[in-house]
Amino acid sequence: MGKFVIRNTKTGVKFDLKAGNGEVIATSEVYASQAACKNGVESVRKNAPVAAVEDQTVEGFAVEKHPKFEIYTDKAGEFRFRLKATNGQIIAVSEGYKAMAGCKNGIESVKKNAPEAAVVVEEAQ
Repeated sequence: MGKFVIRNTKTGVKFDLKAGNGEVIATSEVYASQAACKNGVESVRKNAPVAAVEDQTVEGFAVEKHPKFEIYTDKAGEFRFRLKATNGQIIAVSEGYKAMAGCKNGIESVKKNAPEAAVVVEEAQ
């Protein structure tokens, strides 16, 4: 079972969505407050299961409506995804994947884990 781990950073609050095996499958932006971060978690829960997948690595790709997962290639040539909410804001991003299959598995993992994931708030060390 996945979980959202909310933690403080030097500049604010962010969350990681972790799969059952503890691997981070998606990360948020840095929010100004814990309340805003929790709203981000709720947005991922709501949008991920219904989001379409837009593969921007293919020439002439079909543009999907929001919410959507966008697959793209980063500067290092790795595949990444970002989840955008219905308003077009990015609410979660992935790590880099060497293979497209890994990236797509990451998206499926977010879709599967996010809706039921527990929320854990890490206390400052």
